[in-house]
Amino acid sequence: MTATIFALSSAPGRAGVAVIRVSGDRARDAVEALTGRAPPAPRQAVLAGLRDGAGTLIDHGLCLWFGAPASFTGEDVCEFQIHGGRAVIAALLGALGQIEGLRPARPGEFTRRAVEHGKFDLTAAEALGDLVAAETEQQRLLALRQQEGALGELYERWRRQLIRALAWAEAVIDFGEEEVPESVWTKVTRDARVLANEMQQHLNDGQRGELIRDGLTIAVVGPPNAGKSSLVNILARRDVAIVAPTAGTTRDLIEVRLDLSGYAVTLVDTAGLREAGEEIEAEGIRRSLARARSADLRLLLLDASAPQTSDLVPLEVRSTADIVVWNKVDRARVPDAGGLAISARTGEGVPDIIEALAERVRERLESPSEAPVLTRARHRKAVEEAVTALKRALLVPEGAPELMAEDLRLAGRALGQITGAVDVEELLDVIFKDFCIGK
Repeated sequence: MTATIFALSSAPGRAGVAVIRVSGDRARDAVEALTGRAPPAPRQAVLAGLRDGAGTLIDHGLCLWFGAPASFTGEDVCEFQIHGGRAVIAALLGALGQIEGLRPARPGEFTRRAVEHGKFDLTAAEALGDLVAAETEQQRLLALRQQEGALGELYERWRRQLIRALAWAEAVIDFGEEEVPESVWTKVTRDARVLANEMQQHLNDGQRGELIRDGLTIAVVGPPNAGKSSLVNILARRDVAIVAPTAGTTRDLIEVRLDLSGYAVTLVDTAGLREAGEEIEAEGIRRSLARARSADLRLLLLDASAPQTSDLVPLEVRSTADIVVWNKVDRARVPDAGGLAISARTGEGVPDIIEALAERVRERLESPSEAPVLTRARHRKAVEEAVTALKRALLVPEGAPELMAEDLRLAGRALGQITGAVDVEELLDVIFKDFCIGK
């Protein structure tokens, strides 16, 4: 971290205002080189003319100073707020690149430096990336709660309890069983069992956090010409699927991302289910069935004007449908089998479908407790490793405290890899590679 880094921290492209951030020991040099004066008082914006190395005026903008360690990265940081034209941004970045000791930042490098300087842990850093990428209200709330430390505090509490149990186990090793009360071994095993149960409950969350962060998949399935593509277009509020009176128009899966009552969902329009007439349609039907099986929710759309076509849908799809909808009720009545009634042509009943889908999503994702939820596969794998080590520790006979201690140590290390409480250099490149450049 010897180099001083700089990058555009606001969104690229033309805008009213652009923010360029500089972090590192040479940030002061950057301020002096561009403004011709010393940095302003911390957190006070000062208007200044910004000039390149030849003295040519680039723009008039605001300069702010954040001295180490009271900054986002923990280093000296300055920010330049300038007009957001492409030429202005390019000129200022070019001027910074001419200053000795400065180089462009890599993706996520500002946040990585913040973690390495102890400003926050890895779970908060990941949440910051999620907050920037949030598209729905629930994604925003989930990322914000994690960024404020809810998940990191939980894992750190478990890790401290493991360290305490490990200390007791090592006391048995150091002093021998004859010098340590029997209650010590009982206490260690009890604490390990309690922690294993808490972690297992944390894992048994139905993957709520990952589904909120990544989004649920809702497959729209049914026989040909039932109106699946029309319904998908209505829910998407734009034409994403081709609609035609010819049966079998949809040959491949069509996906569209939606915000459904604050939750991210991916709606999948599938090929009509029937006995395929030719190879391409058969492949489309095969993919549709596979997608229906893997989807988080299934909406079965049937044709009220041709109820006999419902028999074309395989029983496995009909029996696992979360919502059954009869389309074309402007032409025919809903059969006695029941279900929601809509007309994709007139819009009748569409609000009922939206509410029914939203209710199913809420049932799947809303948590009955306020406990933080897992949001990434990396976290889940580490907690699973900790639980496995703890369960193994509970099988250790009382005469082998060194085996108990080793398993407790492995459990603590697994949790420490989530927050960065242990040496996790190998994880940093993976975690920050998807961050935007200016973050």
